[in-house]
Amino acid sequence: MAEIKRFFETFQPEHYDVFLDINRQSKLIKGKTTIEGVAASASISIHQKYLDVTSVKANGTNVPFELDGNNDELKVTLESTGKTQLTIEYSAPLTDSMMGIYPSYYEVDGVKKQIIGTQFETNFARQAFPSIDEPEAKATFDLAIKFDEQPGETVLSNMPEVRVENGVHYFDTTVRMSTYLIAFAFGDLQSKHAKTKSGVEVGVYATKAHKANELDFAVDIAKRSIEFYEDFYQTPYPLPHSWQLALPDFSAGAMENWGLVTYREAYLLLDPENTSLDTKQLVATVIAHELAHQWFGDLVTMKWWDDLWLNESFANMMEYVAIDAIEPSWHIWELFQTSEAAAALQRDATDGVQSVHVQVSNPAEIDALFDSAIVYAKGSRMLVMVRSLIGDQALQKGLKAYFKAHKYGNATGADLWKALGDASGLDVGSIMNSWLEQPGYPVVSAQVENGQLKLTQQQFFIGDGKEVGREWQIPLNSNYAIAPKILKDKTVTLGNYADLRSENGTPFQVNVGNESHFIVKYDDELLNDILNNISTLNPIAQLQLLQDLRLLAEGRQISYASVVPLLSKFADSKSNVVNAALYRVANNLKKFVSANSDEEKELKALFNQLSVKQVERLGWIPTENESNDDQLTRPYVLNAALYAENSDAIAAAHKLFTANNNNLASLPADIRVYVLVNEVKNFGTSDLFESLLSEYRKTSDASFKSDISSALTSTKDPELIATLITKFEDAGTIKPQDLRSWFRGTLANEYGEQAAWDWIRNDWQWLEDTVGGDMEFTTFITVITGIFNTSKRLAEFKAFFEPRLNVPGLTREITMDIRVIESRVALVEAEKQAVNAAIRRITAK
Repeated sequence: MAEIKRFFETFQPEHYDVFLDINRQSKLIKGKTTIEGVAASASISIHQKYLDVTSVKANGTNVPFELDGNNDELKVTLESTGKTQLTIEYSAPLTDSMMGIYPSYYEVDGVKKQIIGTQFETNFARQAFPSIDEPEAKATFDLAIKFDEQPGETVLSNMPEVRVENGVHYFDTTVRMSTYLIAFAFGDLQSKHAKTKSGVEVGVYATKAHKANELDFAVDIAKRSIEFYEDFYQTPYPLPHSWQLALPDFSAGAMENWGLVTYREAYLLLDPENTSLDTKQLVATVIAHELAHQWFGDLVTMKWWDDLWLNESFANMMEYVAIDAIEPSWHIWELFQTSEAAAALQRDATDGVQSVHVQVSNPAEIDALFDSAIVYAKGSRMLVMVRSLIGDQALQKGLKAYFKAHKYGNATGADLWKALGDASGLDVGSIMNSWLEQPGYPVVSAQVENGQLKLTQQQFFIGDGKEVGREWQIPLNSNYAIAPKILKDKTVTLGNYADLRSENGTPFQVNVGNESHFIVKYDDELLNDILNNISTLNPIAQLQLLQDLRLLAEGRQISYASVVPLLSKFADSKSNVVNAALYRVANNLKKFVSANSDEEKELKALFNQLSVKQVERLGWIPTENESNDDQLTRPYVLNAALYAENSDAIAAAHKLFTANNNNLASLPADIRVYVLVNEVKNFGTSDLFESLLSEYRKTSDASFKSDISSALTSTKDPELIATLITKFEDAGTIKPQDLRSWFRGTLANEYGEQAAWDWIRNDWQWLEDTVGGDMEFTTFITVITGIFNTSKRLAEFKAFFEPRLNVPGLTREITMDIRVIESRVALVEAEKQAVNAAIRRITAK
């Protein structure tokens, strides 16, 4: 595929009139788009994809044109340059790709229905109308939509509807915006509304397959998020309304279209009477993320996709800032620690990973930029570092200036650093560019040499890594005042350790709060000092200790076996974040044992030791007024007890299933998945399998659907696994958007691994044809990588994927994932005996 051409260089649009006539029955779109702009040359290019262009006029006169499908290009020859009005008539197919304009399918009372929605990010607006489909090419838009309308249907867009004439719905002129943020939808919808203090109309829309109260939570969170952002950004929300729309079919998680945000149903709607706290937190943070974008991304947009982090990293941080402000009792930053921080540290330790800011030289690479662990998670950790360095007052002052300078326009990373630097008086750019432009992160080694406390930074790798001398400006956040605020050098000596320890009266620590993107390797003297005072550490410090030790073991800098005896020190913690870190380490031990082996039995015994007291303390059923920590800890310990094959846990889960067999959806959402998984694994029959599959098809509750999926993919029955595989390509049962979780569940099941691996290799072309164009396609490869840990599977992985190394958009993912599996296989082979011996010593006591 050709290098990216910037069509904006030849034609700068100023205003679009877009008319679309959409027929759901014939699956045909007819369109007419008029673009007013400035032609910089007589030969200009307009983006189009899959459009059958029948006529192009320039200033009212027919002009020659040519379609180039390879470059998504409509080449137009003009008679003159300067002010130009282009009118383009065309038709296009309505496809099921979940990109461009597409239908979503659902059922109400057994009747099949559909609504039409859009997904134009990254570059799919060109499938709907000809345009300069680049972020920098901002313009205003007048949108008019006609469709095969039925009585009672609703039509939505970025701006309010202003009139309907002859069945055509006309919408108000937009503000200046990028093409990828245009959106519209229509169908049989229900809604709930509220109004912010400043008068912004907030609405949540969904199909009538859902109960009306499933919209209530989202309305409340959206309203309060917008109010928070208007105050924090000190910049008014710039549109008259903010619609949130749940689409039954949606390839991404959610999309920040300006004024009409679209979501997967699972990330917007929930049952207020039976939803777990972690699901509420997930939905709330997704809504807050998308609404953060209404300023950061929509009002001010990255100039080009290489600065995608400007949009996503910032929204990823702000979702936590917002939810922490509007729901402080949730302690939402703990979720940041267990999800974003953990994901970034794991992914960013593999040599070859992309930097946060990365060049794009090929159109197919744009979607590959959306590496959630880097652009979202690592990028947001970078910005958390900035916030910690400069404080909220300077952050708000800088953002206000940034929005004022660039509103309705575009910006680069340098523009943001300048605004924050001017507000804080710090050279933010020079500090942050070491994080933005370089892949990876450092391990800071803290050691006592000849009595002196010394710090050294070096890039950390899991697996083989090429040392190229990278250095970072590291916000150390030490609890000893003598440590520099920013570690710029390779090595620094702080002074006599005995004197420092005596003066401070507490073990030496760096990265207090775990807010900076690095890990710490303490020598034995310093580590033992921390471990001997573990009761004085707060939960985040305990999480960080387990996290860093796990990563150091993955990176072969310490023995994995040395971590095993430490786990029991944390087993009775009442903190959710400590339990999250504890069971992250414990679950990682599974790669060192083979299925049904003596070693696996000993590992299960260890899991039993870790969880048994907690299960007894918490019980299976959530109690009224229990702490958030208890609610969030219960799933970790129940899952551990069931893996341990604890007979009491198995019996308790079976009893709950039997008591609720006639209404499984009513089981408490916190524990429902464990009850269902236990039943399928230990008491499963083909009748139960079919019954759950039928429930899956019928329910519109996304949380219940996810629980059923987890249960069905855990079956031990080879015949049922074979039946399951046949459903992978049955969109009437498993929607393509949900297929990855079904595939992963089956692959992670030791009884289903071979069947799932065979399926993806045999039907790769079908998968590529079905979901190949969207930004989550490569995550099917990532899923496999997360599970394989033997030399046999590594060889098979390489045999299948290495021939695809040159496929645009897949190159980096395949290269990275081969390294990930290679490092895991080497780790297992090197440490298997020592790890299992360590487990045996503990369980033998």
